[in-house]
Amino acid sequence: MTLDIVNAQNEKTGSLELRDEVFGGRVRADLIWQSVVRDQAAARRGTHATKTRGLVSGTGKKPYKQKGTGRAQAGETRSPLWRTGGTVFGPRPRSYAYALPRKQARRALREALAAKIQAGAVVVVDEFGPVEKTKAAADLLARLGAPASALLVDVRPAASLVRAVRNIPGTACLESGRLTARDVMRARRIVATRAAVERLQEVLGS
Repeated sequence: MTLDIVNAQNEKTGSLELRDEVFGGRVRADLIWQSVVRDQAAARRGTHATKTRGLVSGTGKKPYKQKGTGRAQAGETRSPLWRTGGTVFGPRPRSYAYALPRKQARRALREALAAKIQAGAVVVVDEFGPVEKTKAAADLLARLGAPASALLVDVRPAASLVRAVRNIPGTACLESGRLTARDVMRARRIVATRAAVERLQEVLGS
């Protein structure tokens, strides 16, 4: 498998050979799904909460006498049986994150990248060059055929490029070492430097 390498003007400058044992073959969509679901669960804020009978406002005084009223017995108005009472087994603040085996997460990233490469949604550039302003970043993405929902990947992206890209809706710039399957699948097109692709191929193929 071979990918063309272009410069910032979208002119071909070379080619990059990809190993079939890394990015070739049938894509395991189930591994991608497991990794994406795990990342989405970890991203949940988990700040939901309900009040129990000990948290709702109200007195602990018995509302009426025990017998002779014809009504059901009651000890306090904060009981869950009352309209103004607390909630039983309601949601509490918690974390939804759970662990995923490191090899499984790495395999999911490899499968996600393979899916994008086989779909022709990956653009390899020799380098991004100096990008200081958001307009310059938007022009660069337009020249590379990735005007919207793009993911820029570099081994160590410049801080100016990260600042310029974050103002473009749906576009992000990440280090190759922090890339996840969720990041890859969310983007319509991936623009990566040659060094980043080579680093990913080396890490994911080991």
